[in-house]
Amino acid sequence: MTDAAPAASAPPAPRRYDGINWIGLRTLYLREVRRFWKVGAQTVAAPVVTTLLYMLVFVVAVRGGRPPLDGTPFAEFVAPGLIVMAILNNAFANSSSSLIQAKIMGTSTDFLTPPLSPLELTIGFSLGAATRGIVVGLVTAVCVMPFARLQIHDLFAVIGFALAASLIMGMAGVLAGLWSEKFDQLAAVQNFVVMPMTFLSGAFYLVENLPEPFATLSHYNPFFYLIDGFRSGFIGHAEGSLAVGAGMSAALIVALGLANWLVFRSGWRLKS
Repeated sequence: MTDAAPAASAPPAPRRYDGINWIGLRTLYLREVRRFWKVGAQTVAAPVVTTLLYMLVFVVAVRGGRPPLDGTPFAEFVAPGLIVMAILNNAFANSSSSLIQAKIMGTSTDFLTPPLSPLELTIGFSLGAATRGIVVGLVTAVCVMPFARLQIHDLFAVIGFALAASLIMGMAGVLAGLWSEKFDQLAAVQNFVVMPMTFLSGAFYLVENLPEPFATLSHYNPFFYLIDGFRSGFIGHAEGSLAVGAGMSAALIVALGLANWLVFRSGWRLKS
């Protein structure tokens, strides 16, 4: 025998990406979208039914008993707020539930093992959550049309604040999902933080009608600016400053994006 036994081959080196791993990012995004789309009756249809019940209670049941708000009929005033509420809640639910389920079921290796950078993880989870929020928002808008005659006055405001709302809550859901170690903790965030901020944002009333100090405090609620800016795209005027709302939304997107990048980079409550 002249040939020596073959030396043990070294394992292949991990694949390196000079830029963004587009294949991995696309796969993660599609994973998040397909995850909620497979249970569309729960993730899309159910929120729409809830919104229609709100419309039934706040519009149909009090028809004729509520005067126009700020020159706008009550149905046209409240419908945009309900659409943004659906976007906010569902974007938050998508990313937070995805991460806490991965942690509890031990499937977080599905996105930690592939060569995905912290930035790619942030983008993938955020865009997946934003997609669910926008889809639910679009379906909700179509379903509330019979109750409210919505006319677009500023398409840029409608699209801009809808995208901002979905991205902000998608990234907030990432932080909540990583922080929570069980579903009870996540439910506490939804019930004691997200829901109060949503209902106290002027979705059903004019903030200026609130007694002090609540009227002033409402102007520090980012949900107020998201709903007010989105509504202004339909009714043509805003209760607050659109410039302040746009600036606050941009600042939140940058701050939450940086926070997401840092927690994915450190592996906080994922690798420990």
